[in-house]
Amino acid sequence: MTAPDLLPARSFVYRRLLAAGARFDRDGAARRIADGDEEVARRLGLADLSLAPRAGFKGGGALAWLAGRGAAAPDRDNRAAALPDGARLARLAPGEALLLGGRSRVAVLEAAWRDERPTACYPVPRGDSHCWFRIAGGHAPAMLAKLCAVDLRPHRFAALEVAQTFVARLAAIVLRDDAGAAPGYHLLADSASAVYLWDCLLDAMAEFDGGPVGTEALAALGDPCLGG
Repeated sequence: MTAPDLLPARSFVYRRLLAAGARFDRDGAARRIADGDEEVARRLGLADLSLAPRAGFKGGGALAWLAGRGAAAPDRDNRAAALPDGARLARLAPGEALLLGGRSRVAVLEAAWRDERPTACYPVPRGDSHCWFRIAGGHAPAMLAKLCAVDLRPHRFAALEVAQTFVARLAAIVLRDDAGAAPGYHLLADSASAVYLWDCLLDAMAEFDGGPVGTEALAALGDPCLGG
């Protein structure tokens, strides 16, 4: 097991993960919490993706610039597009996009922006400003109903829809993105409140026998946002 204390980057909730018995990969991500992670994830699992690649871009020219580099956003706000490498590109506003996953794509786009400095487009450091949690499992919609006023049930909140709302009284971005056959959501919120949010989510999961899981459990479910 790689000790996160020895790595150049650590998750905002790495102490919670350590306490849960997590085993970490060389990048510092919690790949496994305990034997049986997959069963927990099918029921209701919470994974930390805060060290996974993501990027934000803002400005009147941001969406056009992204489209010109093979990352076309949807034609309306609060909707995400599934990119071929497994990344998700969410349109948050007419001049704002959030890219989740796709390590090589994030690196290429960030390098292109530094080289080109496009007009009316600037980067937003989402990796620093926001934690990124992944919620998956059959009980995910019922659990989120305890913490969020938006109806996130699958028959009311379509796949790849985005809600900019409050979860556990924190401003948050919620993206529905199912993990294989299991309901799934990406949840991003202020990194300074990551431990508070993690604890609130685990408390809300208790009645469903949910708990923390590693990235291996998500992959076993067929999670689409772990590649690239």
